[in-house]
Amino acid sequence: MINPLAKDLNDTLSGSVVDALMSDMGRRLYFPNGIISQGGEAAKDAHFANGTIGMAVSGGTPIELDSYKKLMPSLNPRETVAYAKTAGNPNVRDLWKSKIIEKNPDLKDKNFSSPILVPGLTAVLSYVADLFVDVDKPLLAPDPCWDNYELIAAARRGAEFHQFKCFENGKFNIAGLEKAMKEEAEKYGSVRVILNFPQNPSGYSPTKDEAKAIVKIVREIAEAGKKVLVLSDDAYFGLNYEDDIEPQSLFAYMADLHENVLAIKADGPTKEDFAWGFRTGFITFASKGLTDAQISALQIKFMSAIRSSVSCSSTVSQSLVAHALADLSHETQKKELRAMLKRRYDAVRKFVDTHSSKVLEALPFNSGYFMSFHVKTGNAEAIRKALLAQKGIGIIQIDANTLRVAFSSIDEDKIDSVYTSIYTVAEAL
Repeated sequence: MINPLAKDLNDTLSGSVVDALMSDMGRRLYFPNGIISQGGEAAKDAHFANGTIGMAVSGGTPIELDSYKKLMPSLNPRETVAYAKTAGNPNVRDLWKSKIIEKNPDLKDKNFSSPILVPGLTAVLSYVADLFVDVDKPLLAPDPCWDNYELIAAARRGAEFHQFKCFENGKFNIAGLEKAMKEEAEKYGSVRVILNFPQNPSGYSPTKDEAKAIVKIVREIAEAGKKVLVLSDDAYFGLNYEDDIEPQSLFAYMADLHENVLAIKADGPTKEDFAWGFRTGFITFASKGLTDAQISALQIKFMSAIRSSVSCSSTVSQSLVAHALADLSHETQKKELRAMLKRRYDAVRKFVDTHSSKVLEALPFNSGYFMSFHVKTGNAEAIRKALLAQKGIGIIQIDANTLRVAFSSIDEDKIDSVYTSIYTVAEAL
């Protein structure tokens, strides 16, 4: 039985690309007229006393223990111990939207939603899957990819998880992506693809020409009457180390590409602002065909997914992010750390370009935190274990033929030694 509030949202979305792509769970989701909504009304009009929200309040201010206050003296209790809004506090959402436009100038005059704040980018992916992926609505991703994609799609949502070979002949596999997307569109009438740039695990971002080719593929499928959801996982956005990389998110081009395209952007300060433990991520979406009412309805659907799982995100993290984004030195500090990562990238690039191996082949990489090796002969897990046992060096086995190295976590003066050991151990096995 569909709740009447869910039915109202579904009716608003009827006929849109969202309606065509939505999962069964997405159709069931609604935001109840309960504690949160009634508390919101009271926050505006309860001038004498507000007995709606389960917080301890004194003199209109949330109570804060001194043991917390002394650790966060520059923040007030509403920035630390008070509940946050379900979709995130408005100030940090507004700040992040302005940053998205600043980093993606093509979005300046385009209509897209206010970012919704969730506890980490994994939550973005999970909620998108809740709304748009299920048993007859598969998710398409590159191979290799982050293992959490399959866990979310297959284990949580019971969906098929499809992949296309990410690289072919040392380049991003545009032809493979096109073939996979068009096959999905023909078989299911719609496509749900996740594109992660810079990519985890390979550390690859598309060139400007490759980005144009990807946009062309999506446009052709949409013009053929098929619905396309493009989820841009921009966790490592902006960490580019070569001049020919497309500087903007694919979301900037997908946002108003076609009425049949729903573009969703997953991002946040986790990686690009070096705030891993804050667990702060953002969902932003757009489609050329969505009305303001439909954008609002989809926001409410996402809010109901948040409300029914974690209720809201950490207030402290949001407050810290908001203050940092407003700090004039924030971007300067980021540039310094990005320069450090660029030096590590350069050291890795120099090593792999000047060393050969019968066992290992470096996959294309030009950005982000990682690079990966294709294991041509032997087993990736055996190399990983031997490297750990013999050299005390930890790397990740992505699958039987892929090893990932996070050069972001290796000091520059250790890179030559680490990579020498990787090649030596691989050759010995």
